[in-house]
Amino acid sequence: MILAKVVGTVVSTHKEESMEGLKFLVLRQVDLDGNEKEGFVVAADAIGAGINEMVLYASGSSARQTIQTDKRPCDAVVMAIVDNWEINGTVKYKKGVND
Repeated sequence: MILAKVVGTVVSTHKEESMEGLKFLVLRQVDLDGNEKEGFVVAADAIGAGINEMVLYASGSSARQTIQTDKRPCDAVVMAIVDNWEINGTVKYKKGVND
């Protein structure tokens, strides 16, 4: 699982039939301090995440193991919205405080 921030959406009216009904999000990975890293990934949204939310996503074959992405040609999926994270006893991110 990888920490990321939702920075955008992708709309595609013409797509593989098995991908119908999926929402696509643009993600930017973050480090453990919440700082954005280089690069972006487009991921299917399995949980209803929104812009600026911190999320956990999986990629590769793990991305096809959610109910929404099972047997679909999906390489990345958002599977959790992060409420907070802590490193060595220090809270690094808390939803609503660091947004």
